[in-house]
Parts: sequence; structure tokens; C-alpha cells
Amino acid sequence: MGISNWLRRRGRKEEKETQSMGIDATQSREEEQQEIQDVTAKDTEENKHGSPRGLFARLKKGLSRTRSSFVARVDSLLSSHKGIDEELFEELEEVLIQADVGVDTTLRLVDEVRDKVKAQGITDPEEVRPILRQTVLEILSDNSAPLVLPEETPAVIMVVGVNGAGKTTTIAKLAYRFRSEGKRVILGAADTFRAAAIEQLEIWANRVGVELVKHQPGADPAAVAYDTIQAGRARGCDVVIIDTAGRLQTKTNLMKELEKIGRVVERELAGRSPEVLLVVDATTGQNALSQAKLFSEAVKVTGVVLTKLDGTAKGGIIIAIAEELGLPVKFIGIGEAYDDLRNFDPEEFVTALFDA
Repeated sequence: MGISNWLRRRGRKEEKETQSMGIDATQSREEEQQEIQDVTAKDTEENKHGSPRGLFARLKKGLSRTRSSFVARVDSLLSSHKGIDEELFEELEEVLIQADVGVDTTLRLVDEVRDKVKAQGITDPEEVRPILRQTVLEILSDNSAPLVLPEETPAVIMVVGVNGAGKTTTIAKLAYRFRSEGKRVILGAADTFRAAAIEQLEIWANRVGVELVKHQPGADPAAVAYDTIQAGRARGCDVVIIDTAGRLQTKTNLMKELEKIGRVVERELAGRSPEVLLVVDATTGQNALSQAKLFSEAVKVTGVVLTKLDGTAKGGIIIAIAEELGLPVKFIGIGEAYDDLRNFDPEEFVTALFDA
């Protein structure tokens, strides 16, 4: 099969990329400061709420690289074939894998498309495109759910993910969103291990205009989480967002620490489960899937935030995350402005990808 040839060429590269996750992608203080400046400048420049048309145009623009590597190549493939045969499906598999849809997801996706084509008696390759579009939409729709805050306050959101994935920026954007909705927000700086992490979150808190609970560097992260929830209750906050260390899945002790934070938070919520958002960087492709699997072993991840979709051709990873893990993608990041953290809408996403 074509997929076998592709895997042989790709195998060593993927193995090397996976191993590279053992290297901490810690951002320097200068990089974080620049990111803060970039987000603030971008948000000032653009309309903070924007019209629906303007927001869709930004989504379309943000997905341009994925569209080129994924849909444009599918269109080229289909137009190059005069009929539908097994060779077409093998080449389709290769295109999907190159778009980081993932091997397992690609095989299931192409099998479904093949079955539908056969059942409908389709003979024109161009008619495969809408079937592929609909099948992708079904996968994403089956594994999507918006973030819904509980009626009982404060709502607690834990944010996990490796350093460099956009975790701290995502926290700031979430805080900005909730504050814009009139909610009182407090942040907990439980990333006590990384140099300058507390300072960076404090800068974001001041910029967004929300409160912050912090301890000294090296303090017990679980204690920070506990104090943040207590402060949230005492101050009448609606939302508590707890930052956690950028825990590399290869560092067992840090993953154990994450488990401890999860236990403390659940105990304080007395039966209520926190929202646990895993922030993953779309530009890492299949490594994002690896991260999602391993973080889910440490805590009960309830949703995924896929960042930096505007800077990658690997946006197909969103299909793999939804299909292989069954984790709902709740937000996507398509730019630097505060409101470029978007609710994930499967129909809107697929429209921007296939029909834009």
C-alpha cells in the first residue's frame, strides 16, 4: 500500500520528533515579554469583538497553511484521476498522513470514505471530496463540546501542557474572555518550578485586570492551588484558573505532582470535578497527540485547547485528537489577539477548511 511506503520514509523522522519532547521547551523571559507585547499590540489593532464575518475571515486566514497542505492537495489528487480505484485511496492516505491526521485516524477515515463511495455507486473522483468533508465533520462533531461553567461558583479550571505550547497566553486569553463577560476571575500561579513563571503570569494578570495568588518560587504547587480556590471563594470570584508547571511527560516526578494538584482540587470541590484543559501546540503535529495521551494518564483531561493553528500546516492533528482520544476540542488559537482564542465550532472549522 502507499501508506506503507510513506511510513517507511517517515518513520525515523517521527521517532526523532517524539524523542525531542524530552527537551524542555521553556521560553526565556525575553520571549515571554515579547509575546505579551505582541498580543497586546495585536488586540489593540483589531476590533476586540468583531463582526461574525470578520471573525470567520480570521479563521479562514488562520487555517490557510493547513488548507494548502491538506485540502488543496486532496483537490489536486482527485483532479488527477479519471476514475476511482485503489490507487486513489492509497494516495489519499498519504496526503492525510502528511497533513498530520495520523496513521490510525487516516486508515479509519479512508475506510469510511471508501465504503460510502461504494455504497453510493460513485464513479467520479471529484465526488469523493464532499464525502471526505462530511466524514471529517462527523468525526469532529462527535468529539466536540463547548466549555460550560457550572452554576456553583467558583468554577475551577486547571490548565496543563508543556512549556512553549502557549499555556500562559491561553490562561490570559481565557481570563480576558471571562472578565469581558462580567465575571470576576482569579489566577493561581502553581507553576512554581520554572524560572520567571510566576512573574510572567503576574504580568498577564495585571494586563488583563484580574487577581493573582502566588507563592515563592519552589513552593508546593498543590498548596498554591488550594490557596487560590480558598481566595476565590472568599473574594466572591466566579472563575478560578490554575496554572500548572510545564510538565514534560518524560519527567515522572512532575507528572506525579500534577496528580497531587488534581487530588487537592477535587477534594476542595467536594464532589465537583474541575475543568482540565490541555493546551497543545498544533505545530508539533503528532507530538500533540502523544502529549494528550500522556497527560490524560495523570489527570482527567476534559478538553483540549489547540494553539498556533495559524502558524502551521499540521492542523490535521485536530482530527486525530478527536478521533483517537475522544477528547473534545474546546478552543482553538488562530492568532495573537485576545479574542483569537475561539470556541471550537466543527461546522465553522470544516467550512473554513474545505469551502473557503
